[in-house]
Amino acid sequence: MSSKSHPPLMKKHSQTDLISRLKSRKILGVGGEDDDGEVHRSKISQMLGNELKFAVREPIGLRVWILVSAVGFTLMAITALVFPNQLYELVFEEELSTTSISVRLYGAALLSLALIMWNGLYTAEKVIIQWTLLSEACYFAVQFLVTCVTLMEIGILPNAAMLLLLSRVLFFVVTVAYYYHLGRKPKKI
Repeated sequence: MSSKSHPPLMKKHSQTDLISRLKSRKILGVGGEDDDGEVHRSKISQMLGNELKFAVREPIGLRVWILVSAVGFTLMAITALVFPNQLYELVFEEELSTTSISVRLYGAALLSLALIMWNGLYTAEKVIIQWTLLSEACYFAVQFLVTCVTLMEIGILPNAAMLLLLSRVLFFVVTVAYYYHLGRKPKKI
């Protein structure tokens, strides 16, 4: 019985063989464009989908607005916590006759909202940004109403309070505009 010796097998390195790699990718169904025009690099990305289609298309200036809001809320909170009497006198142009605890509680609430703003600044999730803007808009609306009622009870209309009311209306409009724009569905191109 004669045994034939077989020549040593030549192993093909598919990693370096471009044609073989392209054939393998074609069989697996990756590397080419799908119906949406996306090119997937792996079967896993093809199954899970592309995360870029879930990325938030932010309106221009949104992050700057959230930064300005976070800084403003933080500064106002610190002012209300440290100098409650002076803050009240600045807005209503009269001395605070009762204890300053109500202004300090206002400062604590503002500090809580400031933390929400700082969190909204550093997140990429659309829902968190929307809730941040919604909480800010609610704050401006409630503060506008409370300030109006307080001014009616006092019976005076100081310039500082009018400026506060106008700024709250402006801030409310800007915040609601960003909230609306962020919630819109992007147009398909």
